[in-house]
Amino acid sequence: MKKVKIIITGLALCSLSTTIFAQNPVIQTHFSPDPAPMVYKDKMYIYTGDDIPGYDFYYMTKWRVHSSEDMVNWTDHGVPISLESFSWARDRAWAAQCVQKDGKFYWYICAQTVNNDMAIGVAVSDSPIGPFKDALGKPLITTGSWDNIDPTVFIDEDGQAYLYWGNGHLFYVKLNKDMVSYEGKISEIPQSVESFGGLRRPGKSDEVLQKQEKFEDVFVEGPWFYKRNKQYYMMYAGMTGRTECLSYATSQSPIGPWKYKGKIMTDQPTNSFTNHGGIIDFKGKSYLFYHTGLLPGAGSYGRSTAIEEFKYNPDGSIPKITMTKEGVNPLATVNPYKRNEAEMMAWSEKCKTAENKKIGVYVTETRVNGFIKVRAVDFGTQGVSAFSASIAAGLDGGILEVRLDSVTGTKLAQIEVPRTGGWDVWKTLNAKISESVSGVHDVYFVFQGKNITAGRELFNFDYWSFQKK
Repeated sequence: MKKVKIIITGLALCSLSTTIFAQNPVIQTHFSPDPAPMVYKDKMYIYTGDDIPGYDFYYMTKWRVHSSEDMVNWTDHGVPISLESFSWARDRAWAAQCVQKDGKFYWYICAQTVNNDMAIGVAVSDSPIGPFKDALGKPLITTGSWDNIDPTVFIDEDGQAYLYWGNGHLFYVKLNKDMVSYEGKISEIPQSVESFGGLRRPGKSDEVLQKQEKFEDVFVEGPWFYKRNKQYYMMYAGMTGRTECLSYATSQSPIGPWKYKGKIMTDQPTNSFTNHGGIIDFKGKSYLFYHTGLLPGAGSYGRSTAIEEFKYNPDGSIPKITMTKEGVNPLATVNPYKRNEAEMMAWSEKCKTAENKKIGVYVTETRVNGFIKVRAVDFGTQGVSAFSASIAAGLDGGILEVRLDSVTGTKLAQIEVPRTGGWDVWKTLNAKISESVSGVHDVYFVFQGKNITAGRELFNFDYWSFQKK
């Protein structure tokens, strides 16, 4: 094999990757609507819903979580909670948010109840990725209303936690120290043109509003509550024209009065009627999380998480943010010489993820010409001698190629996958590397086949690593 020395030094990878490759939406193996970001111990977590493909409504039965140390490679942690986790829930596993307090993680969800209304519940865990369990065995917020959706939680510097939620109307309670009960009565935030850009007329449906009403903005759903530099922010899904936008208001108090500040993201080609987002700072940068319907077969009922970096204006206001295909730059590099999960990826095609109790999450349904891309892998200067992968296959004929910087880039290694004894029987397969490689590269795991049809499943893929010379 011809030796080719390939070197990219420093973080030149930022300009290389973002000018050539798409990054949004950041998860491609399944739909991931209503992203709720959370930072914990130098890692970003996204808690999302899970649109079921092929339906014309928001039919969702589970919630998912992913994490990243660099904002571009996201590790799939599977489904820590679902409707089955809540004895009182029956349907519509809609938007949710997780927060951490005193070493516990509280995941506030909403769902349709057995009484045919919407309610807000809370699950608790000792880990940000679970396992979670219903903290109460009953809803936290239940009023017999369909307005009890899209909870958002913020814990102030004094330790007081606030739970906001709403659908057309905006409500809040002060949570007690236990984070699973609240004091006093449920309060509704008054809305006006001055506070939220518009006023929804009582009894008017969204459809009627779209056809008959003319307004600058109006609160619809999806509140996101946070604080920055002593100022409180309430981002929400507003409505102008026939689609939702992301708008925001600010206050000097956690309970208002609120002052409308304008739209953050509007008139963008998201291919989705709804939008739902979160704003958060991570490693000195500010990010907007939102969703689009731009994956193949997606749309308003198949939405996926996307991310944009932005900078606040000097007065603390949020600029207009435009969606991009490129997304954000990596904040760190990946160490190839340790175990890396196959479900950690920046982009993928023709594969899915699955999980079981024995293995956890792994990559499955791999097909010919599919691939996984991992961004910003730092090989250093010592050189590479071998590649290892944990793979399971009930049939042979699958091929795993390891390439640099593109699906047709320099091939570092190739593994012809044998039958391992079953689709859940895992073996570590190895390949020697004779190419000389150093520096930072994107790594592509390309799926190919030998004398098989393109639609046949190839193998399951759990984790990988390289070995230094």
